[in-house]
Amino acid sequence: MTGETDPLLLASQLCSRLCHDMLSPVGALSNGLELLADEQDPQMRQRCFELLEQSARTSAAKLKFFRLAYGAGGGFGEKVSIDEPRAVIETLAADAKRIELGWQIETPTVPKAATKVLLNLAQIGLDALVRGGTLDLGVEERDDATEIVVRAAGAKIAFDQTIGDALAGRMDPAELTGRTAPAHVLAMIAERQGGMIQTHVESGTLLLGATLPNGA
Repeated sequence: MTGETDPLLLASQLCSRLCHDMLSPVGALSNGLELLADEQDPQMRQRCFELLEQSARTSAAKLKFFRLAYGAGGGFGEKVSIDEPRAVIETLAADAKRIELGWQIETPTVPKAATKVLLNLAQIGLDALVRGGTLDLGVEERDDATEIVVRAAGAKIAFDQTIGDALAGRMDPAELTGRTAPAHVLAMIAERQGGMIQTHVESGTLLLGATLPNGA
């Protein structure tokens, strides 16, 4: 990996990303409450309640994403139930709209490091599908390693090469931003595990893969 990571800088960039991602759903909650206070029409009030409910679900999913992806979420064990990241990804995909989710994961639990990688790669895939499309996710846990594959396919793929550089550990940590900090965290996880993360972009498709040796 290029250079030494400043933990304070990394933490500040991750906090910036959290604030950025929470701004829209929390703002929608605030706006919805203001509209509800002034609205008298029953149908419009019902619509306000529906929007508030949607914004609350999205806010909760994003907070749970950050807890699992960067915090100590998932309990005290070495593995996390796959139901936790699945619920988060399904909510985020529904919020993104026009995205069909393909869940190719049968294992009931995954290692905590793999959970963090899966969530972040899924988020990168969702961000790339600016015009909608399909997001396929797969995890295979072998005796020696856990393999993760995320495939985003759509009419337009928006993938910033700086994110690819950060995933590969080629980005100078001093140049990290809120956009690239999550990818840098994945590179740190892969390096610590003795694994690797790969990306491949072609017309209409983004492939993201990670191999994380078990017991590292």
